[in-house]
Amino acid sequence: MLSQIYYIARSKSDGSYLVARVNRDVAEKNTGYLLLFSEYFEALTYLNTHAAGVADQFAIESIPGTQLGALLKRWNFIGVGIVRDPLLPKIEFLVCD
Repeated sequence: MLSQIYYIARSKSDGSYLVARVNRDVAEKNTGYLLLFSEYFEALTYLNTHAAGVADQFAIESIPGTQLGALLKRWNFIGVGIVRDPLLPKIEFLVCD
């Protein structure tokens, strides 16, 4: 996981990341699971399929696995959601300690 490059979606307007929230009652903005994609086109497919109305408001960025830990701590994420199939979507959630 550390040697791989991942792709993440980031809002062009406020810089927040695309996340999955398991508990809708959580009010904190930066809690949740950071969504990671293995390929650039998978991130675009996910946005165009599930958020077509706002897809143009996101930019896709690459991030090496070695920088994930720091990003998760900085933004107070619970863990990551690795998107295995952007069309269904099929997501594997991993909690970070």
